[in-house]
Formats: sequence, structure tokens, C-alpha cells
Amino acid sequence: MRLATRRRTPVREGMMGKAQLSVTTQDREADGESHSTPGVQALTRGIQILECVAAAPSGLRFTELLDRTGMPKGTLHRLLQALVEERLLGLDTRNQTYRLAARLFQWAHKVWDDFDLRGAAEPELERLRDLTGEAIRLGVMDGGSVLYIDQREVPQPLRLNNGVGSRAAPHASGLGKAMLAHLSLEKRRALLADMALEKLTPHTITDSEELIRQLDLTKARGYAVSVDEQNIGISSVAAPVLNHRGEPIGAVGIIGPSFRLPVDRLHALGREVIEAARRTSGNFGEFAMSLGIQPRPLGIDRADVRCVIPASTFLGEGPHWSERDGKLYFVDILAPAVHTGDTVKGTYSSLAVPELVGFIIPRARGGFVTAMHGEIRGLDLPSGSITTIARPEADRPGNRFNDGKCDRKGRLWAGTLAIDTAPDQGRLWRLDPDGRTYEMERGLHVSNGLGWSPDDKTFYFTDTAKQTIYAYDFDLEAGTIANRRVFATVPASEGKPDGLTVDAEGFVWSAHWDGWCVTRYDPDGKVERVINLPVPRPTSCVFGGPDMQTLFVTTARIRLSAAQLADAPLSGSVFAIDTGIKGLPDPMFAG
Repeated sequence: MRLATRRRTPVREGMMGKAQLSVTTQDREADGESHSTPGVQALTRGIQILECVAAAPSGLRFTELLDRTGMPKGTLHRLLQALVEERLLGLDTRNQTYRLAARLFQWAHKVWDDFDLRGAAEPELERLRDLTGEAIRLGVMDGGSVLYIDQREVPQPLRLNNGVGSRAAPHASGLGKAMLAHLSLEKRRALLADMALEKLTPHTITDSEELIRQLDLTKARGYAVSVDEQNIGISSVAAPVLNHRGEPIGAVGIIGPSFRLPVDRLHALGREVIEAARRTSGNFGEFAMSLGIQPRPLGIDRADVRCVIPASTFLGEGPHWSERDGKLYFVDILAPAVHTGDTVKGTYSSLAVPELVGFIIPRARGGFVTAMHGEIRGLDLPSGSITTIARPEADRPGNRFNDGKCDRKGRLWAGTLAIDTAPDQGRLWRLDPDGRTYEMERGLHVSNGLGWSPDDKTFYFTDTAKQTIYAYDFDLEAGTIANRRVFATVPASEGKPDGLTVDAEGFVWSAHWDGWCVTRYDPDGKVERVINLPVPRPTSCVFGGPDMQTLFVTTARIRLSAAQLADAPLSGSVFAIDTGIKGLPDPMFAG
């Protein structure tokens, strides 16, 4: 019997040696025993620290890491010192926060150099096949066409003829459009310049400008659809597999007969292909993506919450109550259209528009002002005529406008974000009635809900990705903002702050995306009440109705799974909450 031996092996320089960490091992091969050793525990704790920092959107302070890891102060301090010295973490001395450092990215590059796309995607192809009962394909961009490199099929009376090794036109296929949409603008332009947009069916997009608009829409949705574009009777939905730089290295798609994949089902499956693509690239089939939707609140539905306009908008947004017309105007950003709602009859009419649309606001002289992609435009609803008022985002073609409202001088305030939601690309603009634009804020992630206090001394503005509603000092006469500060931070467990409005008492109402609710905050930013809704994705809210005491709430159904839609079938509709509190009317644009 061999005696167990204890040995101490110092870690070499470059492997945490600088911090004098050591690995102690207990060799018990003779009797099959194995115990965790102090060295293994240190490694495990180091990984725990890295995971905590990686999960934080903006770095963590020492005290925050203490709370999240539960480690003793001395242990945490020593491990942090080692991780920093080995360039696995970096310490930002400006705010004393720890962030991931360069060495991890060097390792990530090595991982991607050896990445096996087919092997990583295999479990996801099989999962999607079993889930949908349709053919699942994995494709890559090869030259000017999509090359199918893997496929899973199920026995069906109608089978697809082309499979692994066959090719498809990128502009006409779901997989191709998913990859094209997520290329950089420069690479996309170069590829499209050499691509003949051949008309394969009557439904194939052959106009380059229309294709670019569809690709921008695809990028905003996160998935692409193709209905009878490549072949008559065949439809698909696909999402890109992105590498660590956010570049498409392939795409995963569900493909089948159009009669089994109608448009509504394609969009319902959009979330599934996004999840499959992210699992493929995130952790080689092991990563379970969470879209952040909180469980539905328990309890019966409230009697004061009514569905007043049943609809199926993908991303209903930008509600505006017009006292002049007695109508509720709102938009669908991702199936681009502006809607005119009758909240008494429960009906609405729609006008499709060519590009991503953020909001619609009446103009004092008649007609409307709206934002499409990166431009502010005038819109005549009866004729559908569109004119350009301003192009403040002309230097950032990858940005689009999101929410917008007018102050009580009739100036339009509107925020932007990157279509792919890249951080810090958004700006806040002010458009004056004379057509001149002014940049008021920059470095925003997801610009969203905005409004003003009843005394016009405070301006509220939301950055959804930062879970934060900000407050600024506001000068109505000058149209300026200053002294930004946090008004309210929404815990991730309560969803994300989206659109907002302010009532006559100076309280702020915020719709909570993925939170199933609207929250009312007092002027100090404290929660005064929470009103639950029967849908997970309320997007924005506005006061209206004859007495201005009804809160209208727009909602979304984008990227909700079939099961989630079954649990919340009214997603995409407009709801009304009888608040008993008077709201403030939203002004028209004076230009």
C-alpha cells in the first residue's frame, strides 16, 4: 500500500505566482479518496469572482463583491489582488470598480479560433426540430450565397428538396437576411454591392433600399423571416450566431411549408431561434439564455385594468392622447405602422410606414410629427405623405429614434439608440418649431420614457438598459437641462423601466418591460403603488379620456414564446387603468 503524500507546488510566475498563491493537493489514489484542497478552493473562488464581475453591467466595487460572494474580506482582497496582477481583472481607480481585463479576451480569441460551429449547434438543431416538428438548418455565408452546413429533419408528408451542401440566395432566405442584418454597415454595403438581387419569386425583395430597410428591421427584432421569397410555398425564421465581436459566423433557421409556418407562427418562433443561436455561441450548447421575464404576478386580475384595444402589435409604443381628436395615437416599431385608436369602440386603424417608427405626435398646424429610423418626419395620415423635417442622426446610420414627447413650449424631445443596442451610442435631441435641432445629451444606451413635472422645473428621462430613470433641472424658457441625477433605479427582478408619463400631482408612472406592471413613483423617487397587468411587456403609458384620469398602456408581444403568449394572449394590446388621478395632457408639436 502506497502511503499518501502531501506536496506543495508553488505556482509559476504568470500563473498567480505574483500574489504567492499556492496549490496544495492530497494524493489519495491508493484508496480512491479525493478531497477539495485549499488550492482548488482558491481557484473555485477566483472563478466565482470572475463570474460575478462578468454578470454586472458596469463593474463591481469591493463591498458589492463582498455581498455577492460571501467571502471573508481578507480572502477576497488577496484573490482580487492576484486576479488584477494576472490581468484577469482590472481596477478602475476613478470609481474603484473591478472589471474584466485583457487576458480573458486573449483567451476568448483562442477559443473562437478553435470554435466548431457544427458541433456547438448540434444540440440546438435537435432541440428545435423536436420543439417545432420542422426542418432546422445551420448555414454560413460563403462568398455571395448561404451554404447549408447542417440540417435536422422530421418525417413529414412534404419534405424539402435541398439540404446540406446546397445554397440559397442571402437576400431571399431567412438565414441569409439574419446574417446580412448583423454585418457591420461597411461589410453589408460591400457585399450587397456585388450581389445581384435576383427575383426568384413574386415576393423576393429586389429593391436595394427596401432590402436595407428590411435588414434594419431584422436587426432590431433579432431574427429574420422569409415568406415565399426563396421558393413559393416555403417560409423560414432565422437568427444569427454571433462571435465575441458581435459578428455573424452563421445562422440557425426553422424552415418549412408556408401552410405550417404562417406569419404569426414565424414571429412566435423568433424567440426560439434567437435562444438557439445564443446558446450555440454563448457556451457551446450549455448556456441557458434568460430573456429576463419575471413570473406572472399571483392573484386575480384587477377590475380597474381593462383591455380597451385588442391588438397584436409586435412592439406597441409611443402613445399620445389627443384632446383635439379624442383619439389615442400609438405606433408599432417592429411591424412599422402608426395606429389611430378609438378607446370607446375598442377599434383602431393602421397606416404602414416604410421604416422603424418610434412615436407619433399631432402638430399644431395639422398633421403629425414622427420619427422614422434616424430622421424626424412630418406625416399626413389621410394621404400617407411623409416629409423629412430633420436628420440629426445622419452621422450614425446604425442608430434609430425611440421615444419622444413635446414640452409645453411645443419643442420636440426625442432619444436615440443603436439598432443593435450597442451601449453608449444613443443621444437626446431637441427639435425646435423652426426646424433646428440641438444635442442635449449623449452616451446613452437605450433612450426611453421622458416627461416633465407639472411646474416645468424637472425633466425625467429613462435609460432602460441602465435600469434607471434620471431627473434633470429643466428651464422651460431656455429649453435646457442640467444637473442629471438618479430619480429611480428599478431592480432587475421588477423588469426594466420603459415609457413614462407624469400626473397632475407630480408623480411619475413608468411601464416595466418584462415586469408585468406599471409603477407610480412619488416626486422623491419612492414607489407609491404598483399596478399589475395581464401581460409581461408593458411599454409606455399616457393619461387620456374625457376626464384625463384614464392611464392608457401600450404593450408588446415581440420575442415571447408560444407558451408565454398562451399565458398572456392579450400581449400587444392597449390597456386602460382607471386611476382616479388626473393626468397632464401631452402638448402638440408647435412646428
